[in-house]
Amino acid sequence: MNDKIQVISKYALEGLNAQALNDAALAAKQTLESGSGLGNDFLGWLHLPSSIDEQQLQAIEQTAAILRQECEYVITIGIGGSYLGAKAIIEALSDHFAAYKCGNGPKVVFAGNNIGEDYLYDLMDLVRGHKFGIIVISKSGTTTEPAIAFRLFKEMLEKQEGKEFAQRNIVAVTDARRGALRNLATQEGYATYVIPDNVGGRFSVLTPVGLLPIAVAGFDIRALVAGAVEMEKDGDEQVLNYAIARNALYQNGKKIEILANFAPRLHFLAEWWKQLYGESEGKGHKGIFPASVDFTTDLHSMGQMIQDGERTIFETVLSVGDQQHEVIIPTDEADLDGLNYIAGKNVDYVNKMAELGTRLAHVDGGVPNLLITIPAVNERYLGQLIYFFEKACGVSGYILGVNPFDQPGVEAYKKNMFALLEKPGHEEATAAIKARL
Repeated sequence: MNDKIQVISKYALEGLNAQALNDAALAAKQTLESGSGLGNDFLGWLHLPSSIDEQQLQAIEQTAAILRQECEYVITIGIGGSYLGAKAIIEALSDHFAAYKCGNGPKVVFAGNNIGEDYLYDLMDLVRGHKFGIIVISKSGTTTEPAIAFRLFKEMLEKQEGKEFAQRNIVAVTDARRGALRNLATQEGYATYVIPDNVGGRFSVLTPVGLLPIAVAGFDIRALVAGAVEMEKDGDEQVLNYAIARNALYQNGKKIEILANFAPRLHFLAEWWKQLYGESEGKGHKGIFPASVDFTTDLHSMGQMIQDGERTIFETVLSVGDQQHEVIIPTDEADLDGLNYIAGKNVDYVNKMAELGTRLAHVDGGVPNLLITIPAVNERYLGQLIYFFEKACGVSGYILGVNPFDQPGVEAYKKNMFALLEKPGHEEATAAIKARL
């Protein structure tokens, strides 16, 4: 078995001249690694894994240990890249039904990633009467969604457990020197960690943004980082394979990439991936639209569209090798369900045959399939996968001809929202919008 993730394009590039993109991909990789391209002030993630030292890991583990000891819940507050990476890793490594079980250590829950009033009410109701801590993640401290959540839960924690407990169990991950959250953390004496200036949110999983919540959840951040280091040092072949294949397909009219998995625990990994590629490539009225499905579940909902719908899509399948547990299908004497033909097989064998059968069916139906194999779902291989997707995203964005590291379009909705809320300083925009309504 390979000890690294692998990209297999056997069922993706039939009839395409992907080799024609080889020079463009090598040039894009050179642009990325030399720091000569657009967005080169946000390349801090590129050599981040190998730069993380023992002192940094120990500090994060010590802070996590305090929160794990004192809290029943730890609320991680952030939006976009400030929560999706941690959520993806924690969900991938957790027991599927951890929320329903009592266990060691606190439950890590998330807020500030939406403005749902009922969501916030329900979360406040959940932690009411329980000791909880807060990890608040924001460079500025003024982003609307996390700022609202932090104001609510900070006040709640101080009233419920007292100022001293709150000061000890609120951790701010923010800018090194400036911003509202940095100023508040200094004023209140919170433990703090820095979001590097040269690392954008969607590339920040391997900074304290992701590492601290993952450590609080009880997972091995050292193995996660070690896996990323492996890909940093020896992952370029797979990075180029993926970047070349997806751009070759895009140039051949495949405008939508569906990331498919057959492992329910990878659902939020796909959510993180969607932000990474959507926010990085969707510019200048071009870019591959990132979508995701959970198979076999979605074969009973989206399968028809994928099999027989418009031929503008391709699939990238995340295929997991070893499972953590084995469940054997029993024999039934009556065999009323007709399953005795697979009795004695483990469930994953059936799932793997469903995976292969689906890939072949979709290829036969005109849906090219890329395959990314993951030896197992653990910290090491998730670290590999995170770094692999990040670097492939940088290379792919440069092949596409965009700046993969900015997100100018994200500001449009904020300007309208602030105007509608009549935020001071937006009077002219408020008047313009009211005239349109």
